[in-house]
Amino acid sequence: MSDLERAREFFSNDRFATSAANIRIDGVSPHGAVCSVEISDVHKNAVGQVMGGVIFTLADFVFAVATNFDAEFPTVTVTSTVNYYSPVKGRRLIGSSRLIKDGKRTCFYQIDVTDDTGILVASVTTTGAHLRP
Repeated sequence: MSDLERAREFFSNDRFATSAANIRIDGVSPHGAVCSVEISDVHKNAVGQVMGGVIFTLADFVFAVATNFDAEFPTVTVTSTVNYYSPVKGRRLIGSSRLIKDGKRTCFYQIDVTDDTGILVASVTTTGAHLRP
């Protein structure tokens, strides 16, 4: 079984991201992840734009996959800051992570969310806590 298949199987228990929001894991690497979601009407707000919560959920799930796949200890979000730059123009959102620093007890990531037209929709910086015994 490939790392991607193992990641999809493990995170299938994250039902809000995978079932309710329909987010898919597209790639995993050490300290990295790429996930995406096809936009449907359920992802839109009252004015017809993709709801900010969908964008943040995608980024938060990317962080979860990047920090918890094949990890010795679980990592949880301590803080996240989201900056929204542009409304979604495409039909698909893609989130990708970049490790900034990984320490003994904390880690720092940036997750960029783009749409399938290449527009940077949002960036999320997240601090995580490694739950070591």
